[in-house]
Amino acid sequence: MPKPYPSEFRDDVVRVARSREPGVTIEQIATDFGVHPMTLTKWLRRAAVEEGSKPGVTRSEGAELREARKRIRLLEQEVEVLRRAAAYLSQANLPGKGSTRS
Repeated sequence: MPKPYPSEFRDDVVRVARSREPGVTIEQIATDFGVHPMTLTKWLRRAAVEEGSKPGVTRSEGAELREARKRIRLLEQEVEVLRRAAAYLSQANLPGKGSTRS
């Protein structure tokens, strides 16, 4: 897996691509900076989402969503442990078969 580009570099390339002169293509800018044109297209799309001009999940929302999902999984595990403990304890408190207690 290639090492990701630094965010400052991505921001600079996106800024240049957005302020390009008429007739200059995304492919030319991508080649000048040594990135694949599809990579630059994705960066432009992500930048539009981040600034709110296009719908989508921002980086901070994505991180928050990942944390929430992690917390949900943890809580579901805790609920399962408690459910099993309750079932075990309810069985332990039942009188045994043939009990002579009154």
